[in-house]
Order: sequence, then structure tokens, then C-alpha cells
Amino acid sequence: MNTQILFSFIFLTLFITPSISNSPSLSLSTTSLSKSNNSVTVTWTGVNSPSQLDWLGIYSPPNSSIRNYIGYLYLNTSANWKSGSGSITIPLINLRSGYKIRIFKWTKTEYDPTLHDHDNNPLPQPEHLLAETKEFGFGSGHGPDQVHLALTGGRGEMRVMFLSGDGRESVVRYGLGSGGMDRVVGTRVGRYEREDMCDSPANNSVGWRDPGFIYDGVMVDLEPGKRYFYKVGSDAGGWSETFSFVSPDESSSETIAFLYGDMGTVTPYNTYKRTQEESISTIKWIACNIEALGDKPALVSHIGDISYARGYSWLWDHFFNQIEPVASKVPYHVCIGNHEYDWPMQPWKPDWARYIYAKDGGGECGVPYSLKFNMPGNASESTGSRAPPTRNLYYSFDFGVVHFVYISTETNFLKGSEQYEFLKKDLETVDRVKTPFVVVQGHRPMYTTSKEARDHPIREKMLEHLEPLLVGNKVNLALWGHVHRYERFCPINNYKCGSGPVHVVIGMAGADWKPIWELKPNHPTMSIYPQLAHSLYKGSEFGYTKLIATKERLTLTYIGNRDGVMHDNVEILAAKEVVNENFTSIASTDGKDHDAEKGKIGKNIIFWYVEGASVLFICLMVGYLVGLMSRAKNEVVTDKEWIPLKTIEQP
Repeated sequence: MNTQILFSFIFLTLFITPSISNSPSLSLSTTSLSKSNNSVTVTWTGVNSPSQLDWLGIYSPPNSSIRNYIGYLYLNTSANWKSGSGSITIPLINLRSGYKIRIFKWTKTEYDPTLHDHDNNPLPQPEHLLAETKEFGFGSGHGPDQVHLALTGGRGEMRVMFLSGDGRESVVRYGLGSGGMDRVVGTRVGRYEREDMCDSPANNSVGWRDPGFIYDGVMVDLEPGKRYFYKVGSDAGGWSETFSFVSPDESSSETIAFLYGDMGTVTPYNTYKRTQEESISTIKWIACNIEALGDKPALVSHIGDISYARGYSWLWDHFFNQIEPVASKVPYHVCIGNHEYDWPMQPWKPDWARYIYAKDGGGECGVPYSLKFNMPGNASESTGSRAPPTRNLYYSFDFGVVHFVYISTETNFLKGSEQYEFLKKDLETVDRVKTPFVVVQGHRPMYTTSKEARDHPIREKMLEHLEPLLVGNKVNLALWGHVHRYERFCPINNYKCGSGPVHVVIGMAGADWKPIWELKPNHPTMSIYPQLAHSLYKGSEFGYTKLIATKERLTLTYIGNRDGVMHDNVEILAAKEVVNENFTSIASTDGKDHDAEKGKIGKNIIFWYVEGASVLFICLMVGYLVGLMSRAKNEVVTDKEWIPLKTIEQP
């Protein structure tokens, strides 16, 4: 027996346990971080014969298996790495657990072609451990984080959600002054478990991490159009910083919203899936816009493909930390996309959708999306598994002069379904005196000229079942994501210009793989140009859209992240006329002469340029500085035998 034990020990030591050298040393600038996005500097010395492939692994929890790192960086991102010494500074977020850093040597002969990241680069393998730090992390009393707001659909209310690691009782304090937050409301708390996930990687040891406790409180009896200050937490567990928002005003004659799809998040390290670096720019530009609004209420619409976590839990944490500067100030509204939901055993997967709904959700089956957000209404559908019902599927609310409607393209929307009946009743009962404009939003587009054969059946079903509802109820604007570009169509009905909603694809907020446009039949490698008659404007610039509406006019503007100025603009008058500086399509139903209205276009354009210039002045340095943090992580090995590929995948 003793011989067998000795043999087993020798086998494990030689063949299973990674080799470790006692020569290199590894140190940290701090072992206690106070709040998310604080940085730690990792310094190493004594690495013999340094290689381009030597790398640093980031582990949380610190006792994670040596192969289950959450991210990695190559040591050659440090300027003096060739000397065997160097340092890397990494901003980290609170994952409600400690961290540990390990450094490794890695050789080309150890590539495993079956293990690769999203760009088809081999994932580093932890075969030769050189050194590791002691455990470090976030101190106590820092309070909750990941704060975000949402409308409830009730008058004088604002929902606030946030995250904590311990589940202890927490409240919301709020009031009309930062020194007078004397009103207090309690919160509900919930969470989900690994067993609630439906597939890998969401439910395995690589993708799963403790999601913490999700809190939900509602501030009530708010006076319309007033700035309120609030903070969340408790004396025992600590308080968040103080935030503020402007309460909605139902009698307001103006609506302001920022809208986009497919944004995602970015991490300060490489990980298993490609993250979306451009998302930093999108959020920072919108934060500047909100700051410039002063005391005007506004909201954000993010129409599907939210965090792109795809089963890697910590990416949700990065996303909510990234949007907090915006989502803590204005309501942040969402609808579900394929990367939040789709999995092989999802309940609704008709024969015609067999190849549409796949594994895009990474096994999450809508659970993080359903619990981390709480949208107005109580629409939900069973997952058919242990996972809780999928929420936030379809809902609507009034915001100023606009009636906003959100739908789900991932669950049943055909005639006879609960969603169809909701949409039909909702559109038929809109008060067009109170809200003269109706905006419908969903993830997968009803109209697009991108070449996506896989989604063709769903577009046919949307045209058959949903378009008659939109046209018959005079919906003004339909916004979609999924295609990672911007494209605006004419007022359209059954592919014919002249009547119907203006359809706009706005999936350009951060996801960087680009689908190709529709191809010429006789030139299968060339996109159609000039563009099809019903497609009026296409843009590939990352950015977002801004909506401003009054009782008379709704204006949607596409703003690029690179320069912060308008790239496209469409105006819809309450008289159903659609006007654009590049194209004018008269879709008026009242038979009147609207030359006078068209004469206002120039004034409106001047307004937009003046406003854009003022925001640009505020945000000028932002445009040059955003992304610096994330660029460093991509400065990886230079003599490798593979190259990063920006692959075209299902959006």
C-alpha cells in the first residue's frame, strides 16, 4: 500500500502538477482594493530566458483550478520584459471574491489546437508555473455596486437595482438634495445558482462564478421633472456613492432617448470570448450627452445582445460596472437578444427556426438577463427546466410624447401567442393625443440588406405576423439590432416605400464582427451598390442614435463614436411626413401642403450641429482617451504563427 501511495505521489508530481520554479518573484502594489476599477500593479523579477509567450493569468476566486483563469495578459506588454523583469497595471472589479495572479512560461510546442479563444488564437496553457501572488481583493464596507435605474410603468416611480456579495438587508435612501436623503424604501433580494443554467460554459467550472445578490427597490412619490439624489446599501455593509437622476414628467412636451443594440463590454485582459472595446466609447459619449442635458429627463434603450457574456459570468459584472455612470443617472431599458437566451433545448423552436435559434446564449437561457433587469410589466415564459421563467420579454411605457414598445424575437410572436396579443392590444389602445409617436423595438430585424441567410425565415414570419400590426396601427419608427451596422429604410410596407414605419437597424454600439451586405447575384463577392431603393443610408461607424421628440416632430440622429457628430438624420412629423436632408419621402395622410414644414429642415439641422458642437467640446478629450486601457491587452506576442481573425459570425 505504501509503495502504491509513493508511486501515485511521484506520478502526480511529474505528470499532473504544473512545474514551478523558485527563482522568479512576483509582488503586488496593494493587497486591498477599495472599489471596482481600482488598479493593482503586478511586478515580476528573475524570469530566466524570457519568451514572447510567457503570460500572466488572473484568477478569481483565488482557489480556482489552475486551468480556470478568468483572463490573461502576455508579459511582453511590459516595456522591459526582455530583461526578465517587468510590471503590468490591471484595473479590477469587485467579483465578490478574492484574486490571485500567476505567471507562466509557455512554448510553441505546447499549443493545443482544440483550445482557442474567439479569434482562433490558442489559449495559453498553464504547464509551467513560475510564480504566484498571495490572495488579494476588496476590503469590507465598500458598499454595493452595479447600480442601474429603470422605469416601473407607474407614475412618480423609479426602480433602482444593484449588487452585493452578502445578501444582507439593504435599503434605498433618496431625496431632493444630496444632504437631505431622508426618504427610505426597502428592497427585495434574489439570486440564481449554477444549477439554474441550462448549458455550458454557463454551468461548468470555467464559465460559472458566484453572481452575488441582486437587489431591487422602487423610489415612490416622486415629483415630476425634479432632480433626486439617492444612495443604496446599509450602515452594516456600507453605502454606494451618491447618485442623482431627473424624474420623468408625464406632462412633458419633449422626449429624449439614446438607443442602440449589440454593445457588450470590455475587460482589461484577454479572455475566452472576444470583448467589445468600442463599447467604452459608446458609453462615454452618451455620458457626456446626459451631462449636457442638465435637468432634462432622458432614457437609454439597449435592444438586445446586452453584455455578450455568453456563459462567462464575470463579463456581466464588467458590463454593469461599465454602464453604471449612465445607468445610475437615467433609466436603462433592454429587450432580449440571441446572446442572452438561445440554447439547444429552448421551449419555442419551431421547425422553420431550427437553424435560427442555436447556442448563442452560452447556456445562460435568459437567467442573468431576467434577474439582473426588471422591466415594466410582468411578461414571462417558462424555460421548461429548473431555470426560473424568462422575464422582460415584451412591455411598453409612455415617456413624454413617445410610446415605447419592446418585443422579443427569441420567443413566440406568431398570431395566437401571448406576445402577439399583447402587441395587438397595446398598439390599438395608444393615446395618440398624449403620445403622438410610437416606437417599436426588438432585436432581430424585420428589414435588413445584410446577407444573413440563417435569419431569413424569421424575417418572413415577422413580415407575415407583425408588420400588419405595425402598419395598421401607424407605428412611426421600428428599431432593430442584431446586424452590427447602421441602416435606415424608407417608410416601408412589404418592401415598398411610401407608407408604414421607418425601419432602422442600430446594432453598431460595440460588437466588432461585421456581417456583409447583400451581394450582387452576378458578383458573389461584391456588395450591391448602389444600394437597394428602400435602403436609404448605411453606415459602419460605431456609435449610437439619439431621439428627440416634441408633439410635432420626432428626430432620430445617428452619431459616430469617432467624431461625435451626426452621420445620418431622419425626421418624422406628427402629420406622418418623413423628412431627411438626403432624401424626402412624403407619406402624408392628410392631403395638406407641407412645404412650410419642409422649410424648417434647415433650422433643425443647424440646431443639431450647434448641439453636436457643444457636446463635442465637452467630450473632446474623451474621444482621444477612450480605449487606452483595453488596447494594452491586445499587444500580445509578435512572432507567433497565428494571426487574430475578426471573423464574421452569427451576430
